[in-house]
Parts: sequence; C-alpha cells; structure tokens
Amino acid sequence: MAASFINNKHLLWRAGFGPEIGQVNDLKTKNIKTILKEIFNEETFSPIVYETPDIEPIEYTDPKATAEQKREIQKINQKQNNELNFNFLKKMTDSKEQLREKIAFFWHGHFATRINNPKFNQQLLNIIREKSLGNFKDLLFEVSQSPSMLSFLNNQQNKKDHPNENFAREVMELFTMGRGNYTEKDIREAARAFTGWGFDKEGNFNERKKLHDTGTKTFLGKTGNFNGDDILNIILEQKSTAEFITTKIYTFFVNEKPDSSRIKDLSQDFYQSGYNIKKLMHDIFSSSWFYDKKNIGNRIKSPTELFAGMMRMLPMNIQNPENITVYQRLLGQMLLYPPNVAGWPNGKSWIDSSTLMLRLQIPQIWSGLRPMEYTAREDDDMDMGMKSRNALNKSFKNPNIIIDWSKVDQALAQKKAEDYLIVNSESLDINTVNQFSDKSIKMNVINLMSTPEYQLM
Repeated sequence: MAASFINNKHLLWRAGFGPEIGQVNDLKTKNIKTILKEIFNEETFSPIVYETPDIEPIEYTDPKATAEQKREIQKINQKQNNELNFNFLKKMTDSKEQLREKIAFFWHGHFATRINNPKFNQQLLNIIREKSLGNFKDLLFEVSQSPSMLSFLNNQQNKKDHPNENFAREVMELFTMGRGNYTEKDIREAARAFTGWGFDKEGNFNERKKLHDTGTKTFLGKTGNFNGDDILNIILEQKSTAEFITTKIYTFFVNEKPDSSRIKDLSQDFYQSGYNIKKLMHDIFSSSWFYDKKNIGNRIKSPTELFAGMMRMLPMNIQNPENITVYQRLLGQMLLYPPNVAGWPNGKSWIDSSTLMLRLQIPQIWSGLRPMEYTAREDDDMDMGMKSRNALNKSFKNPNIIIDWSKVDQALAQKKAEDYLIVNSESLDINTVNQFSDKSIKMNVINLMSTPEYQLM
C-alpha cells in the first residue's frame, strides 16, 4: 500500500476523528500538503448549546426549594447536560473543522471539570472550543476564570484568612507546570493570590476585593502583592509550562511513549512563539517524523474517538440520541463527566475483558444485527446518574440508528473496505473477516469495525 495513502489516514485520525464517508476518494487522490491545508482551514465559530429551555432560576441548594422543585431541577439539568454531550459528539462527527474539535476534545480532558450546572458546562465547552487553536495564555485565563472551573475546584470558597488550596494546586500540577516544578509553599502563596476569585449566579467572573488577601506573597522566587492574574503570568514565564503542555499534546496526538528530544525542540518553539497552539500542531503534523512507522496505528481509540469515527464513516440518523450516553458510561468516557480533575486516562486503560467485548459488538448493535446484552459487574462505576444495578440494566435502550447503507455502498464499491477503515490494514487477517461475511459491503464494513484492529488508530 502506498505510503501517502497510509499517511493520509494517519493524519485524518490524529488531527480529527477519521475520514468521513465523502472523503474516501480523497485518501488516494490528495497529497498530504493539501489535506494539511484543509485541516488547518478555520471557519466562523459556532457555539454548542442545549435545546431544553431553562426553568425558573431557583437554585438546587436554595433552602426554600421543595423536594419536587429539586427533582425537577435535577431532571432538567440532566436533560440539558445530555444535549450538550450529544451536540459535542455531533460537532466531532459533522464539523469540517476536525482539528478544532479534536483539540477541544483534548482540552476537555486536560481542563477537566465535573459539575451539574449545564449553563456553566456550556460556557466552558465553548471557551475550550473557541480558544482551542489560539494562544494557550488566553485559554488558561478564560478557563481559570470560568464558573465551571472555579466551582469544581472550590475557589468560590477561597477567602483571605481561610485560603482554599484546591485550584492553586491543580492549576500548577495538572494544567500548567506538572509536579516537581513548585513547592508546597508556592501552592499556599498562590492560593492567597487567588482569594476572592469567584462568580455570580449568571456565571460572570467576579473579583471579590473584600475577600482578597492583599498581603505580600512569594511565588516561584518572585515577591510582590500578587493577585490571580499575576500568578498565571508567572507560571507562563516558566519554560517547564511549555514543556509540560507539549508533552501532553505529544503523547495524545503522536505517541504515548514520549520522545524527549522531539518534545524539547517542540516545547522551545512553543515557548518562543508565545504559546501559539496552532503553530505547535502544525509543527507536529507537518514533520516527517510524525509519519514514522512507530507512530502509526499504535494508539487505542478512546470511546469518543471510536464513536465519532464510526459516525463519520456510516451516515446515520440517531432516533434516540440520549441513549448514546449509556455506551459512553459503559466504556468509561462520558463527555462532561471525567472521573476526576486529572481527566481520563488513555491507552490500555480503555481496554479490559468487558469493555473490549462491548467495543467489538457496537457495530453490530448499532446496525440492528445484535441486541444489547450486558450485565453490570460488581466493580462497574455506578456514578454518573446510574445509582443502582437495576437502573443500569433498565436503561439499555437502543439508540435506534438508521444507517444509509446506499451511501456506504456507493463510496466503497470496487474498493477494499479494509484499506479505508483500518489505519494499518497490513496487520489484519482479512481471511478471518471474510469467513463471517456474506460478501456484501454492509456486512464487510460491520465485520471490519468489529475487529481488534479497528480499535487502533
């Protein structure tokens, strides 16, 4: 198989969510420079919103709220969050700006929050999408001052004389510099600088001056009457910040095994560019080493990448989109609900005996060839709205998907489907796949998507 064909597949999967059914012919006819240019083409930004209207603005925690009002609030919040979840997945599937949505998906796990307020979730989701390819400084400041982040990491409770260290700790450990580049004293001093940072009921950022510690602080070797902005700026002055972010981007987009020399070169350029994310991504995708054999077909798709990839290749009408969240829960990646502030793990953590079996069955379930059969295990995560095993088993409703197989037939006619669906099809035992096929393109595609090789990109 021609190297350019494999490279095109590799690029479309890493810089996006795989080829769309209409791009099948492009894989062999376009060169890498043309596809790169298309990937970095930006269009007018369109925000993601939920459709269900808000109800009366009464807080869940309001002491005057009745039990019935609280249940109604919870029900509406869950519906709106589910709509945000699916609309984000739809953007990943349908958007021509694949790179914007892919790196927004990366930032969604990097700046992980988990709150019930759909209005605040919507705001943060659109911040990371709009700023995803811009300047990391702008992204960091907007995320840090978002009600979603301030709420999740308790900075609303961070007041002078009673500093809360949660946000100060995580902004250094997980969002910027990484462990080993600051001290416990730096955390305490940063927490003092962030005192007073909060938000109002509408989600507007507030610097509550009466709650701010105006005393002198010493942070990362500098001394002054610092506020939160000063702390973030000092963090951005550290070359360790550029290296930490570059390492995370490299291990997500290139290879889970970091190449220290490549990362050092990339991070130096990233720092010198003033944290230009788009330039960093272009440096990666346009480099010859990105297309080295060791970097191709070596990453296990996250559940979101798996779903979006299938939805791009199979034109589908999802009758009950709310039921997609069931599959997200079962495979361990429900958008808007990361397991903790560190976000989702990657690599082999996605695969165990239970999740692999379901992954291999999803093409058949979604095509209507197999019913959903799953029994919750004792160690399954029952959080994220699934409070009991009975509730979990009852909620196994099919998304009721109608796939336009005529478009698939038309796109893949006279072609080897495996070459277009599997990134590294040379590793596939096509004879085994053919044993279960009736030689139709439909069955061939379903069987290919049901192979372990399809789990890799």
